[in-house]
Amino acid sequence: MKVLLVEDNALTRYTIKTLLEKLGHEVVAEAEDGPAAVKCYREHRPDVVFLDLILPGRSGVEILGDLRALDPAARVVVVTAVEQDEIDRRLSDKGVNAILRKPFSFDDFKTLMKSLA
Repeated sequence: MKVLLVEDNALTRYTIKTLLEKLGHEVVAEAEDGPAAVKCYREHRPDVVFLDLILPGRSGVEILGDLRALDPAARVVVVTAVEQDEIDRRLSDKGVNAILRKPFSFDDFKTLMKSLA
């Protein structure tokens, strides 16, 4: 799968990229904020977007809305350490495909990627 990785923390971005590549996926672009995420999505049209919930400037929820406006069928996995029912409902209402909670295990990550295949 071609993946766009949107994460402002370099270590988290590196970790997710390494896991994706280990599982045979290709990270086609990386972004650290909302404007870069939208630009990268337009340019690369990835199969899936890994989107951090808390980013500088705009939230992942807002960026998810931007991505949906560009492509209603965009597949998006929100990556977050936040566990709140209200946020989960908002993400679900906006059509997020999955939520990956930090910290996560490699087995959790593999299971998630299989569910997206």
